[in-house]
Amino acid sequence: MTKTTQELAKEGQKHLEETIEAAFQILSSMNDELCNPALWSTTCTPNATDATSDSNHHIDSSGTANSALDDARHRYKTSVAALRAVLTAIPNSTKAKSFQLGSTGSDSMSPADDVVDIDKLEERASILRKELANKNEYLRLLIDQLRNLISDISTWQSPCSV
Repeated sequence: MTKTTQELAKEGQKHLEETIEAAFQILSSMNDELCNPALWSTTCTPNATDATSDSNHHIDSSGTANSALDDARHRYKTSVAALRAVLTAIPNSTKAKSFQLGSTGSDSMSPADDVVDIDKLEERASILRKELANKNEYLRLLIDQLRNLISDISTWQSPCSV
């Protein structure tokens, strides 16, 4: 059975929200990982015992962050794939009706009602596109800031002279 455009729109909106949430989770996980000082080397010449314990600590502390990051990446990929499937299905969908047949006795909407509903849907789609563009721009800004932060951190880290 083919879903109606309205059903696909609701499903698409759900997947879009999941995609945005997963993208935010990716950035949060990356931020958590970068802000965790336990992952940074604080000594230049650790002895063998310190190196082992530091190495084990790195694995333990980053394992959780990496797992959260991997989970967020997986959720992002899954939601994007689902969203693409919905967008692909929309042209093949049947026209949505905005009401259930009830006691009104009317079996169909008038063409004027259809035009009004289409205009409202197009306006809503336009608003959502603008909102998505703004969020994408914000996401790009955060990614650029993250790149700058990584660059700064790598500049600060240098081999120590003994």
